[in-house]
Amino acid sequence: MAATSRGVDVSAYQGVQDWAAHKSDGVVFAFAKASEGEHTHDTRFSTHINGIKKAGLVPGAYHFAWPNQPASVEAANYVSAVKSHAGKGFCHWLDLERYSDGRNYAGRSAAQIKAYVTDWIAAVRKAFPGQRVGVYTSGDDLAKGHVPAGVTLWYPAYTWGTTAVSYAKAEAAPRPHPSGQAPLFWQFTSTPVDRSLCYLSATALRAWAAGTDSEDDMPQFVNLGLDKPYTINPGQDWDAIEFTKEWTDETGDHGTDGSVFVRGKARFTGTVSLCIEGAPVGAQIQVRQSEVDSKGTYVLDHPIAEVIATAGKTYATVPIANHLPSGHGMRIRVKTFQSTKVTVSAAVVKALVWKG
Repeated sequence: MAATSRGVDVSAYQGVQDWAAHKSDGVVFAFAKASEGEHTHDTRFSTHINGIKKAGLVPGAYHFAWPNQPASVEAANYVSAVKSHAGKGFCHWLDLERYSDGRNYAGRSAAQIKAYVTDWIAAVRKAFPGQRVGVYTSGDDLAKGHVPAGVTLWYPAYTWGTTAVSYAKAEAAPRPHPSGQAPLFWQFTSTPVDRSLCYLSATALRAWAAGTDSEDDMPQFVNLGLDKPYTINPGQDWDAIEFTKEWTDETGDHGTDGSVFVRGKARFTGTVSLCIEGAPVGAQIQVRQSEVDSKGTYVLDHPIAEVIATAGKTYATVPIANHLPSGHGMRIRVKTFQSTKVTVSAAVVKALVWKG
């Protein structure tokens, strides 16, 4: 199970919060609505954000976007609302979601909305250098290309509908991957209040929030293996290892019994260790990294590492390292060249992963 932190978000629609109670429920971060459009400020923002900071939670604020208005004016509205509260460790969010009647998106193409988002982020980063800036947005917006690559994502998806959902239930669920991406934050319910998970431990989240907007220097650890041996038949083409045992998956990129062990945008380094039985002495075994797109289609094979079978069991440790673009995942594939079955009795991948 991936390391996570718990959080909530609030606006003028919520009354005064008992932040001590939230904290006792394990909440680590809390974000409050600050502004909307060109001129509107949330009437309860100061009350909410002061309570969040007083409770010692990781604080943040968000601006509800109207992409059919100037990004510069909207960014200035947000900056004026939060500037007296922001500082090191403060997170800034653009809330990019279409009103049900589409009035805030009216007359704008996907390219124009993306340009608005890009300009808003740039203006807020300029106003608050060294502070985190991300985008809260839907799967539909991501699919339509409204968000530039490499931006930290906070993703709303109510898997269980509008019913109340516990943090524990969300923590046990797979990490969402809309359009092949891996949002850092997942808002999983709005009942009884908007609740989210961050796919970082509390310590890692505080370090991330206090960092810069450059690539995160804190790696996450992935350690996967097999819960039982499996067989590769003679003449079988490249076989992707399905990692059925999960010791550590801090990124949350590994699906249940899945073969993808990391998803982009990311860079990683590590090893895959194999134990193979039944291969004739001197037989050739090949191992490679292979990239897949968001649909699982192979798009790029990386150089082959060769292993020569030995008497008895054949052991091999193959180094792995690579960069992955957004939307791509990485698998480990094996190919043998013998006329008899061989058994992969162990396969262990260990990797340090830097997201972004």
